Amino acid sequence: MAYSLGLDYGTNSVRCLIVNTADGTEVATAIYEYETGEQGIILDRSDHNLARQNPADYLKGIEVTVKQSLEQAQQNDPEFAADRVIGIGVDTTGSTPLPVDDRGRPLCFHQEFRDNPNAHAWLWKDHTGYAEAAEITELAQKIHPEYLAKCGGTYSSEWFFSKVLHCLRSDPAVFAAAHTWVEHSDWLPAVLTGTEAPAKLRRDRCAAGHKAMFNDAWGGYPEADFLGRLDPALGRLRATLGDQTWSIDTTAGRLTGEWAGKLGLTAGIPVAMGAFDAHLGAVGAGIRQGRLVKIIGTSTCDMVVAPGDNDLPDIPGICGIVAGSILPGFFGLEAGQSAVGDIFNWFVNTLQPGGPQAGSHEALTNGAARLAPGQSGLLGLDWNNGNRTILVDQRLTGLLLGQTLHTRPEEIYRALIEATAFGALTIINRFEEYGVKIDEVINCGGIAEKNPLLMQIYADVLGRRMKLSRSGQTCALGAAIAGAVAAGRAAGGHDSVGEAQDAMCGTKETSYQPVGEHQKVYQSLYALYMDLHDAFGRANQTAHLGQVMKKLLEIKSQANR
Repeated sequence: MAYSLGLDYGTNSVRCLIVNTADGTEVATAIYEYETGEQGIILDRSDHNLARQNPADYLKGIEVTVKQSLEQAQQNDPEFAADRVIGIGVDTTGSTPLPVDDRGRPLCFHQEFRDNPNAHAWLWKDHTGYAEAAEITELAQKIHPEYLAKCGGTYSSEWFFSKVLHCLRSDPAVFAAAHTWVEHSDWLPAVLTGTEAPAKLRRDRCAAGHKAMFNDAWGGYPEADFLGRLDPALGRLRATLGDQTWSIDTTAGRLTGEWAGKLGLTAGIPVAMGAFDAHLGAVGAGIRQGRLVKIIGTSTCDMVVAPGDNDLPDIPGICGIVAGSILPGFFGLEAGQSAVGDIFNWFVNTLQPGGPQAGSHEALTNGAARLAPGQSGLLGLDWNNGNRTILVDQRLTGLLLGQTLHTRPEEIYRALIEATAFGALTIINRFEEYGVKIDEVINCGGIAEKNPLLMQIYADVLGRRMKLSRSGQTCALGAAIAGAVAAGRAAGGHDSVGEAQDAMCGTKETSYQPVGEHQKVYQSLYALYMDLHDAFGRANQTAHLGQVMKKLLEIKSQANR
């Protein structure tokens, strides 16, 4: 018996999962909720774009969850012993970079920066660098369009250099004190292996390729001259980033004796290179060619792979085409929506429609399930946290159209679900428009597990069968798969990611088929959604919106009949 351990760092918490490498049986799991800020996020009421995290929470989360998981595994599985854990994998949110000193310690661990949010980790959902993202896009369009071609044509405020440049502009003292900036997905494996010093640290292909314009075709990260035109100090930072990246089938190093003692594991076991949660979630869901994996949570990431020996066109509006970022030997393609679960939580927790009982997720879902498609007469845009794909504009905001004095909370709740489904269809259409065919969709994440109504609406809108990943902890499972591959077959793991997926992945029996009558209604609503999408999301549009309300009323009338 051999086991691997996956650490899944999400937006609000970290989860540890221990998995049998032979068949993917999950023997233990534990969660630690970050303690700093609001639900683990450092916010600023005067700036809704700011979202930071305390890396001290990351470190405490390792000890709490690993110890709890080891204890639970010993109770659940008589074959388990801590010395049978053969490898560790790590996934994190991203882009979530943090400024570090010349030893690789986060600046917020220094007394003078302890209370400065700019010295903490800049969470993926931090959009303070929106102006810098536009500046990077404009410069690249002029002198290095190839940098943008592989990341959808527009550089995002969610990404690495936007955040670093914004720190340089807004807090020069923090930028000057930082030796370099490191993605969370690189820092955690480096901490566990004692390689966090910048000269030793390995940077992962996933983060660098999708969020920092890394590509072997132009020598790795963008050249210093390009970054220096944005700011000379940013150009000088380029020398600290290196010229090489590694995929998840390689190791960041081996577990140090210090951390082995803290956790109760064996010193020297391999720690795999890190990656973003969505990418390893795709691995844990069994991603392959023709299969789109949707990781549905606070936001949504859509992952696709294509053979590495194929000539792929550049696809505008997606979050990158990167060789080896998901599966070694394949191009990894990423897209997504900046808010999905966050939209539902905003409606329930901030607006609190109907009070604590009538306005709960469960009550609103039950009410929404009693409505037919189109019956509410409502139509929304799912941009409450900006648009990640395909417009790549984080300054866009949400919209709800068609309200009357009779509009009920459950009608709005359903319209919000439908808006996120329309956004998901827009992403699939963009992939297929450029020749990347989507044959099936595998869904994972808490919302996919817990909300059959949402899954049925997605099936009806997307016109595809919605399958569910067998694991309820798909990202953590993907991390554990990386740990099993890092260990290798001789140690009880696997020699390739594909081999590990065949052994450790699967789907549930439950699935959701499109309903023909619902599809027809949603096709009409989607056309109106795209009218709003283009009118509010694209520059220099001449769309006429005068007919949208009237058509919504027609659809509503038909549904009520």
